[in-house]
Amino acid sequence: MKLENKRVIVTGGGSGVGKELVKQLIDKGAYVSALDINEENLISLKKELNNNRLFIYKIDVSNDDNIKTFKKEYFKDQPCLDVLINNAGIIQPFVDISELDMKIIEKVMNVNFYGPLKLIKAFINELKERNEAYILNVSSMGGFFPFPGQTAYGASKAALSLLTEGLYSELLDTNIKVSLVLPGAMATNIVKNSDIKVEESSREVKMLTANEAAYEIIKVIEKNIFKLYLGNDSKFMNFLYKLNSKAAIKKINKLMKK
Repeated sequence: MKLENKRVIVTGGGSGVGKELVKQLIDKGAYVSALDINEENLISLKKELNNNRLFIYKIDVSNDDNIKTFKKEYFKDQPCLDVLINNAGIIQPFVDISELDMKIIEKVMNVNFYGPLKLIKAFINELKERNEAYILNVSSMGGFFPFPGQTAYGASKAALSLLTEGLYSELLDTNIKVSLVLPGAMATNIVKNSDIKVEESSREVKMLTANEAAYEIIKVIEKNIFKLYLGNDSKFMNFLYKLNSKAAIKKINKLMKK
C-alpha cells in the first residue's frame, strides 16, 4: 500500500513507537490521527510537527464511551479511514500472577486486547468501503514466549496475536489486509506509561529504537507482510521456542534470576 494521502489512525501516538509512526507517516504524505491517553504528549507532538495533516485525540482505548465519541469526532474531521494501527499497550508490574491484583490484570487486558478489538469493530465496516484498507496490530515477543513476572501481559498480547491471525483468515477475500508485528525489547517509555516501577538491570540489552521500530512497521504495510518478528531478540526467541519450548522457558527463567 502506498501511504501518501491515506487516512491513518495510530493508537499510542503521543510517545515511543507511536510517536515515531506518526512522524514517519506524516513524512510520507498521510493524514494521521494520533490517539493517546496523555493529552500533554499529543499537544507537544502537534506543536512539534505543526502539520495540518495531523489530528490529535485524547482517548482511553479501553473505554467504550471514549471510542464512540472518538468515532463521531473522527468522521467530522476525516472523510474516510484507510489504515488502523493498534500500537498502544501497557505492561504489568514484574510480579507473579499470585501477587497480581485482578484490577491490574483487567486493565492490562482492556488496553492491550479489548482496546484494539473494540476499535476494529468500531471501524471495520468503514474500512470495508475502501478500495484497499489495512489493519496492523502490534503484539509483543511476550505474546508468544512466557517471561517471568509478565504472564498477564503476555496473555493479553497472545490474545491480540490470535485475534490478528483470525482476522487475517476472515478477511482474506476482502479489500482489508491484516498484519501482526511482534517486537522484542524496545527503547520506549512503556514502563513509565504503564505507571509501574522496576529495578534497573545490570545487564545491557541492545534494544530497537522507536525510530527503527516505526520504520520497520511502516514497511510491513507498504509491502503487505503478514507477520513480522521485530528485532533480533524476537527472531531468536521465536526460533528457540519452536525448537524446544520447555528448554527455552527454563533458560530464560535462569537468565532473568541472575
